Amino acid sequence: MARILTGITSNNIPHLGNVLGAMLPAIELSNKAENESLYFIADFHSLISLKDAEARKNSINAVAATWIALGFDTQKNILYRQSDVPQVTELTWYLNCFTPYPMLANAVSFKEKSDRLSDVNSGLFTYPVLMAADILMYDANFVPVGKDQLQHLEITRDIAERFNRQYGDTFVVPEAKIEESVMIVPGTDGQKMSKSYNNFINIFLPEKELEKVIKSIKTDSKGVEEPKDPDTCNVFNIYKLVADATQTDFLRTKYIEGGIGYGSAKLLLYSTLMLKFSKARETYNHLMANTQELDAILKQGAVKAAAIANPVLARVRHKLGYL
Repeated sequence: MARILTGITSNNIPHLGNVLGAMLPAIELSNKAENESLYFIADFHSLISLKDAEARKNSINAVAATWIALGFDTQKNILYRQSDVPQVTELTWYLNCFTPYPMLANAVSFKEKSDRLSDVNSGLFTYPVLMAADILMYDANFVPVGKDQLQHLEITRDIAERFNRQYGDTFVVPEAKIEESVMIVPGTDGQKMSKSYNNFINIFLPEKELEKVIKSIKTDSKGVEEPKDPDTCNVFNIYKLVADATQTDFLRTKYIEGGIGYGSAKLLLYSTLMLKFSKARETYNHLMANTQELDAILKQGAVKAAAIANPVLARVRHKLGYL
């Protein structure tokens, strides 16, 4: 059985781009009988940039509720809060002592802000080491990553191999699982959907608020009867990611022939999102209104995760002379 591990930072509520591009593919992967999946909410990582305690709690709940609402099986697999298995911080310290400074100085997460060192805290600098501990703590075989995170997984592999060379086989050296066809979801302005660009769609918003967001999608000024290019239309490019082939072909034909306005296309997108995610919205809203249920699920997951983590940490302690 292959062990899959992935995490989502708890500093935002997942948006449609996260759902389509990462979470649904990860759930599909977790449903395969031959895989055991550990999916965690990276609330330690969130402290690097998010200092508001209440915002963090809300995001933790929202991320957990989203995983469950989308169909992640918490009985077959493990969903847990990173901070509920604090052993990872001990392992992070051990790994820090085997991580050369230049490796971290060359990490993209640090280099992107290295020209503004006053904005850099040591958490950001050592972020790849905590990520390595997250992975190595659970003997993960595969880690689904986007190409922007591949360097950090390579750092994890380097740290594990460095340790193994010195102390003998201790860590499973994980492999990247890169999905070449990762879905790029456009935002309301046509750029890649991102919280940073404030162009995201939160599918769990109340109906009227979600409709307002959909209506804000930028389009050109072509009239109802004018032919339109579906491939350059933000509305169509989001719609084709959530509609079936028949629906997509129908709207494409209407665009090319003319006779449909952008307002009607937006309403079509809105109704499709509401239908596609109706069950998920119901589950999400229930869990967000009953966070004690979420907490119980996460704590149960943490117990399962700790049962894997503790023997790994014991191996490390033994090799280093602490046991």
